[in-house]
Amino acid sequence: MWSADDEPKVLYVQTHGTDDPGRSATPFFLAASAAAMECEVGIYFTMYGPQLLQKDVIDKIGPKGDRGQPLSYFIRQATDLGVRLYVCQPSLELNDLALEDLIDGVEMIGGAAFNDMAINADAVVSF
Repeated sequence: MWSADDEPKVLYVQTHGTDDPGRSATPFFLAASAAAMECEVGIYFTMYGPQLLQKDVIDKIGPKGDRGQPLSYFIRQATDLGVRLYVCQPSLELNDLALEDLIDGVEMIGGAAFNDMAINADAVVSF
């Protein structure tokens, strides 16, 4: 969860999954930008969002043709800058997923932890 320091905190909420690939990279791109600006950043995946974190999906989602990078590029860019990835446990069940189906480093949190993060964030942005 959030640290106790005075670093600005930004929480992104990703609700869209593989059925809406156009909304998949932007939260990672913006999170990486915020982290580069020395903000503490997390992305919370709820509803269909956890689909984007599946090990067997991250290299399959990307722009049409050869015009850009796959989703895995944006995930790696964000996490390399310290962005933390959180997943909603009930949303895993909604998507017939287990934590083991997701990429390494994803943390499972409950509703109370999410609400605490949102209350203490300087900005909450939803996709």
